Amino acid sequence: MSKAALELLAPARDADIGIEAVNHGADAVYIGGPGFGARDKAPNSIADIERLARHAHRFGARIFVTMNTILRDDELEAARQQAWQLYEAGADALIVQDMGLLELDLPPVQLHASTQTDIRTPEKARFLQDVGFSQMVLARELDLGQIQAIRAVVQDATLEFFIHGALCVAYSGQCFISHAHTGRSANRGNCSQECRLPYTVSDAQGRVIAHDKHVLSLKDNDQSANLELLADAGIRSFKIEGRYKDMATVKNVTAHYRQLIDGLLERRAKHYRASSSGHCRFSFTPEPEQGFNRGGTDYFVNGRQIDIGAFDTPKHAGMPLGTLGKITSSHFEIDTGDATRVINNGDALTWWDRQGELQGVPVNTATPLGGTLWQVEPNLHGLSEGSTVQALKDLYRGLAISRNRDMAWERLLAKPSAERRLWVDLTLAQIQLDGEPGFELTLKDEDGHRGIARLAHPHEPARDAKQAEATLKEQLAKLGNTQFEARRVRLALRESCFLPASQLNALRREAVAALEEARQEAWQRLPRATPVEPPVAYPEDTLSYLANVYNSRAAAFYARHGVKVIDAAYESHEELGEVSLMITKHCVRWSLSLCPKQAKGVTGVQGTVRAEPLTLQHGDEQLTLRFDCKPCEMHVVGAMRKNVLQQFKQQIKTEPITFYRTRPAA
Repeated sequence: MSKAALELLAPARDADIGIEAVNHGADAVYIGGPGFGARDKAPNSIADIERLARHAHRFGARIFVTMNTILRDDELEAARQQAWQLYEAGADALIVQDMGLLELDLPPVQLHASTQTDIRTPEKARFLQDVGFSQMVLARELDLGQIQAIRAVVQDATLEFFIHGALCVAYSGQCFISHAHTGRSANRGNCSQECRLPYTVSDAQGRVIAHDKHVLSLKDNDQSANLELLADAGIRSFKIEGRYKDMATVKNVTAHYRQLIDGLLERRAKHYRASSSGHCRFSFTPEPEQGFNRGGTDYFVNGRQIDIGAFDTPKHAGMPLGTLGKITSSHFEIDTGDATRVINNGDALTWWDRQGELQGVPVNTATPLGGTLWQVEPNLHGLSEGSTVQALKDLYRGLAISRNRDMAWERLLAKPSAERRLWVDLTLAQIQLDGEPGFELTLKDEDGHRGIARLAHPHEPARDAKQAEATLKEQLAKLGNTQFEARRVRLALRESCFLPASQLNALRREAVAALEEARQEAWQRLPRATPVEPPVAYPEDTLSYLANVYNSRAAAFYARHGVKVIDAAYESHEELGEVSLMITKHCVRWSLSLCPKQAKGVTGVQGTVRAEPLTLQHGDEQLTLRFDCKPCEMHVVGAMRKNVLQQFKQQIKTEPITFYRTRPAA
């Protein structure tokens, strides 16, 4: 039985971050191109994609480019041209959600189904495999049993799963609150993150259940403890969220999961292998909690959990630092309780006030007072002129202080922090070149590629055989700044020979160049999957606005696959009344212990709790929560704001745009 390849898939905001992701152990990197990516503030030029691909391919790593927005009809040709440009630049796959792209003249590049394609069922996953997708990222809400059920029917495509980072509370591609309230479409790469706002929750009688809580905000995904379970369930690509994340975060989190996956590969060597080549060394110990995070959850992988929400704040609360001591008008003291714990100028401190709100202040100057005690002068810039430390809210002796920015950590990761190398075995042999004495150096890398260089040179006997042998091995192993590292050096010499260092170095450089060329020549593109013919039927014959059909080619795709009724995407502005703006597995009732299932069997409570709708209020915005208890899902219901409709009408007047509509425009 062949081993299954496991892929660590890291995000990149730009090519430089992507290069560091590869250096820190990523088997693949996903990144946005010039346009049509679902993070509109993270575009990259074709030249930068080519630069990143060239670096990644040296280690057999892959570059996947996001083209995962929904497209208007007038954008399809530009998207087609971009797809060809990315292919020619060396991109290994395109990540897409709009099925209209499959109707275009695309290059023979591999296609991956974006999270926005909303893959929750075996039927949907099998359909996407059969229409030509080679890899697909499953919905984050799935548990291990559901993943196994998909794996049972999807044998040819690679299953991908998010293992770390921010969680979108909605089922992927099923959130329209941003567009309804602000006109900014998450499906078009411009989500306003209404889910991170504070809401007051009221019941049907108007009673307040929760006041100004971020009840739609989730903790961050952390599957560190579940990688082996996920692999055994059928996941082959482990995806880190974060195309807006900074360099330090990508380095840190990628290195963390590289170490975990390497440990898994070592334990399960009979079953799994790495999907790219090389080994990494880090100059730091990865600590994912040092980066921005809202606390960790493994979400639904091991079943529904009650503590998945980050209801108090959507911000990074930080790591425990110490307790507050003496407070004056200009400074305060912190006891870290650990003599090795250093407070730095520029650190950011946080604490919870008496109302449960997160407060914070940056450090201007930190001075050690001896032992575990530090004097901190905070940076009060931003407060009213003349403000003192007493203006900071709810500071008191014994208060627990955390740190959400550690300048020493940031300085550490601002430096080169990893190197990635390929193992290579070197063999130096005596040969005859056209009847003349000479030497042959063979380099064989861990993938079996070879680079050979030959040198005509007399076989001069060495004066000190032992010293000469040691010198030859030492010189040959000096591979410097190349991508290679010597694993073994073998001397296949009939007799001890002397070879000048300059000649030996030239021979080694030539062999390295030959090996690099051999690796380039052996490089193969990922194969494009062939769709099943005749076209397979879509699992349903009716599509609502939830299917995100925004152009006529996407509508034609679904019609070709047996769909009879195809509604237009929400962004087409045909659903003007109250509709489900978000569908989520997260349940506010469950998280607030108001679910009828939780009351089952509880004397005096069972039968008194019903899944009645709740109301969310933020300023003038009001949303209704409705609960579908059979599939255990929550619908966030609302309508599009009038100013958003007016804004769209103005855009239609000034821009020549066309998009799919179920009904003719009024």
